[in-house]
Amino acid sequence: MQPSDFVSAARTMLTEVILPFWMTRMPDPRGGFYGRIDGLGNVHPEAEKGAILNARILWTFSAAYRILGDPAYLDMATRAKCALLDNFFDPEYGGVYWSLHPDGTPKDTKKQIYALGFAIYGLSEYARATGDKSSLAHAIKLFFDIENHSFDTERNGYFEAFTREWGEIADMRLSDKDANERKTMNTHLHILEPYTNLYRVWPDARLAAAIRNLIDIFVDRILDPQTFHLRLFFDDDWTSKVDKTSYGHDIEASWLLHEAALVLGDDALLARVEPVVRAVAQQADSDILYHSSCQWWEYAETVVGYYNVWQHFGDAEALDKALNTWNFIESHLVDRQQGEWFWSVTLPDYAPNRVEDKAGFWKCPYHNSRACLEIIERSHAILCMHELYLHGREKPLHPSR
Repeated sequence: MQPSDFVSAARTMLTEVILPFWMTRMPDPRGGFYGRIDGLGNVHPEAEKGAILNARILWTFSAAYRILGDPAYLDMATRAKCALLDNFFDPEYGGVYWSLHPDGTPKDTKKQIYALGFAIYGLSEYARATGDKSSLAHAIKLFFDIENHSFDTERNGYFEAFTREWGEIADMRLSDKDANERKTMNTHLHILEPYTNLYRVWPDARLAAAIRNLIDIFVDRILDPQTFHLRLFFDDDWTSKVDKTSYGHDIEASWLLHEAALVLGDDALLARVEPVVRAVAQQADSDILYHSSCQWWEYAETVVGYYNVWQHFGDAEALDKALNTWNFIESHLVDRQQGEWFWSVTLPDYAPNRVEDKAGFWKCPYHNSRACLEIIERSHAILCMHELYLHGREKPLHPSR
């Protein structure tokens, strides 16, 4: 595949494979969306409904509507917005509940900061796509909930989780696969991500300062300066507690850090961040994708991460990695019968993993839809820059957004 074919392939993947699955299979007649569709395609109406899933559906269809303009995508985004504001928001203590019962009433009322981050991400994108003031106001309120309750004023950074009333909670883990530590790379990454998006529609000085601080935390605390991998779990004093690497988070963080600095438009900050972006991407080994049981989201983030390096730094090898990963996705991950992507493939024959969910608490449309949307938007920006160059007004370089 050539770069010129990438946009068409991404659009087809998005509009014919991914989004129709969610539009036809996930809406729940009782309101909102079902909590789970298993790997065989069976809907589970009795499954609990997760805040992460709902917020990611909101972001996905808001972004799809903003970029592609299909009113059917706006209908899905509005459905997700209403479910989030009507059912997941805690009207008494603020924040969002972790999960709901199938009928839409609160089930797990803890305040997981990761979930608040994704609620900001979805609401700010809906506001960006539509100008909706209510979504923006709720996103801003969640920003202050995080800053007022989660931010560590003594040692910097953000704590993981709280009770409904913002009290201490014994089990702070995002999932049973995580270490029970007070601070994690994953939550910090997914605070940086929504804060950056919120800044696009609310360029507040306090928000800008929080984004700069998060970038500093990644460069100074989370990044291992010897290996250029991200450390994952920390105690209050930022002592690394688990010696483990997450390839997918490394490559995802490389472009999200870059995006944050670009959105702030600070040349000095960019000069600090861009060497880190390139070093992290260089250390991330894309070959691991084809020789281990990586999950669908890691393939999606690999496409964006390496496309970002090519776009901004002209690295032809990075473009090859992005294209090779996309070809692998097309060949092995796409469910050609039911739509969407499989959770993973099994080795050595690359058979699709039908044991894990097609949709659920953690299987959402956000990573793969975002990869498609990023390719569409970034390629359009590159083409515009080259058009300007042909008319003698700009250099034919890889543009920042």
